[in-house]
Amino acid sequence: MSTEDQVIVPVEKLRDFVFRCMQKAGAKADQAEVMAELLVAADHRGHYSHGLNRIDYYLTEISNGWNSVDKEPEILKETVATALVNGNNCLGPVVGKFCIDLAIQKAKSAGIGWVSAKGSNHFGIAGWYSIRAMNEGLIGMAFCNTSPNMIPTRSKVNVLGTNPISVAAKGNSNEEFVLDMATTAVAQGKVQIKHLLGKDIPNGWGVDRHGKPCTKTEEVLYHGGLCPLGGTEETSGYKGYGLGFMVELFCGILSGSAFGSNVRMWAGHSVQANLGQCFVAVDPKAFAPGFEDRLSELIHQCKDSEPAEGEQEVLVPGDPENKHIQLCSELGGIPYHSKQLAFADEMAQKYGVEPLERL
Repeated sequence: MSTEDQVIVPVEKLRDFVFRCMQKAGAKADQAEVMAELLVAADHRGHYSHGLNRIDYYLTEISNGWNSVDKEPEILKETVATALVNGNNCLGPVVGKFCIDLAIQKAKSAGIGWVSAKGSNHFGIAGWYSIRAMNEGLIGMAFCNTSPNMIPTRSKVNVLGTNPISVAAKGNSNEEFVLDMATTAVAQGKVQIKHLLGKDIPNGWGVDRHGKPCTKTEEVLYHGGLCPLGGTEETSGYKGYGLGFMVELFCGILSGSAFGSNVRMWAGHSVQANLGQCFVAVDPKAFAPGFEDRLSELIHQCKDSEPAEGEQEVLVPGDPENKHIQLCSELGGIPYHSKQLAFADEMAQKYGVEPLERL
């Protein structure tokens, strides 16, 4: 974005704004705190599709009674290393935090914790959960199924969701590997942001109602769908399709939740989402010694390799996010397009809270 369109919002001001909005919509203080931490983390890490951009979705779900704010997740079945959790239609991040913390607890005693959840809702960026485990010295993983907006290779019908994957682990000297990605070419929110800004999307992000490549956001969002990671069959989109199916196996199939085209759509729904999620924590100490050393060595094998012509450096997953966090630190807050903050002002007026403060 150009500097004249850029507005800086201090991180704490954003956290406070989200907290106030969530409470005004009906969330309890501890739930509002989880939501604020998650949404701020998304934008702080540069994942604008899942931060402030998503606030109206969560507020609508709460205020219309589509998410339960008077219940808590509960364990239905467990072993020393596994658990099945009923999210009881609570806010997705509330369910997700409960599950990853349970997986962390089990990993610390059994070497691994694998927790699947049903009855959940949209949980934001998957990386927020895997990083939570990473910060405890573990390998963290998080997966979630979503409303069907991926069109499988050779189809023109939405069946799978963006079905994100995240894996996070820490090496030496705070070096990190943090993979956080959709199994579609991009997250749905990135198309929504392009739509908000009145821009077309790149070829390979989505298809039209006939299953053909399309760059028009309105057609992709409301009539067509997203391409699997990789794009068309000619550019290996079937691999993204396969990964999305794998996530569905871990989440919807394993937990007994809704799956595939059985998952409700985002808009105009009248039933609970009943999303399936999966959270894994692994203790590297249960395996070969020297995990951190080897991870750091591999990170440097990639980062220290000679860049291609015209490139300045080689990155590993997690580097773009850390660079964005550093940029926010230099700017004194998170940079937003002015149109994104106009949307935040609409939310403030809609829910009767003080507007989001800027620098």
